[in-house]
Amino acid sequence: MGNSLVKTQLMDVKDFLTKSISIIEDFLNETTISELKVENEEERSYNKIIFANLRKLAVYSAECLETCSVILINEPFQKAAAEKTLYKIYHQCIEEFFSPKNDAWFEDSRSAYTGRNSIKFSRNVSESVVQLLKNLEGDFQRIREELEYYETDYRTKMIQSK
Repeated sequence: MGNSLVKTQLMDVKDFLTKSISIIEDFLNETTISELKVENEEERSYNKIIFANLRKLAVYSAECLETCSVILINEPFQKAAAEKTLYKIYHQCIEEFFSPKNDAWFEDSRSAYTGRNSIKFSRNVSESVVQLLKNLEGDFQRIREELEYYETDYRTKMIQSK
């Protein structure tokens, strides 16, 4: 891919990360588990896992945003560093959103074909948590589709360089 295309994608991803971080941080700064009115200790524990995942996603996204900013201000533009960063964003942010390591929620892949939101929870959660993930999902899906190329391309390059 040409430098200008990679640079454009990096700028798009930077905007996406900025927006996503803002939405997640606003939610985390304004919402407490006590406000969610959980009914029992099991639901409370489950919500703690969800909040921990959201914090982790915000941290990963902030780290990647900083990397994007550094690459974009450097001259000349470092295409290899940008591609590596886009690959990292795909794995640390996008995949973590759709499939968190501790299974706080999961992606119902069949939902993609029906046009409905694909994020599902294994237990009942408050409507504010559901709305948060619904609000984020569209942009995460769009960026996932744009960055899937780097998933296969970067791995191919790493295998060929060995």
